[in-house]
Amino acid sequence: MSDENTEYTISDLAKEFEITSRSIRHYEDEKLITPLRRGVHRIYNARDRVRLQLILRGKRLGFSLAEIKEIIDIYGMEGEQKQTERLLELIKVRRESLKQQLKDIKYLLNEFDVLEEKLTTSHQPE
Repeated sequence: MSDENTEYTISDLAKEFEITSRSIRHYEDEKLITPLRRGVHRIYNARDRVRLQLILRGKRLGFSLAEIKEIIDIYGMEGEQKQTERLLELIKVRRESLKQQLKDIKYLLNEFDVLEEKLTTSHQPE
């Protein structure tokens, strides 16, 4: 049996990617993956597995499910070039957001240092 004909159960994918079956069903509800049905059982193929891998990678990078769906769907509708262009746009936006968050965190850490210093020196026994 070739890889593209390999079938997976929801348990197989949950175990492989160390996520819950509920998460996988959620991605299905969001139309990110579309398994076949055999009675009440979901049957996932290699395409679904790859899409799940892309979803999880996108989530690790901080993209929303809507953004992930857009990126995945662009490939099917407009091809790899458009997908790449859109992904680069989203990466730029995400990078700027992270840079701003980093600035905010550094500012807050400094504020905590200043406040901690004030509180420590003003409450020392004489």
